[in-house]
Amino acid sequence: MIKNDSGVKSATGLTGSGSRDWIIQRISAVFLAVYSVVLLGFFLTHGDVTYLEWSSFMTSLPMRLFSLVAVLALAGHAWVGMWTVFTDYITTGKLGSSAAGLRLVLQSLMIIAILVFLFWGIMIFWGNGFSVVAV
Repeated sequence: MIKNDSGVKSATGLTGSGSRDWIIQRISAVFLAVYSVVLLGFFLTHGDVTYLEWSSFMTSLPMRLFSLVAVLALAGHAWVGMWTVFTDYITTGKLGSSAAGLRLVLQSLMIIAILVFLFWGIMIFWGNGFSVVAV
């Protein structure tokens, strides 16, 4: 791999292409915005929401699928964003020779956190309703 002047290799985080990572992050941002608008619309149109209304709305098949895609979009969005932050700010030019090791540790922790939240989110929506939320 060719190194740039920041000391970070030119490989990208998710797809192997900076352009594709940028597109994934933009598409996931739009999807997450639409998901947020749908949830906001539910609350605005239902006024005083009971648990039964909320539970039946969120456990319906369309919302489970929509939520699954939202959780996946959030995982991809978070990874591309944090990879970009780590490679932009944890560089040998700023931190010296320890930057590569620190970046590896931070990225490893980020991968673990994203996987935990991804699997937890899937369990919330595809487990036994909302009874899986509490750990």
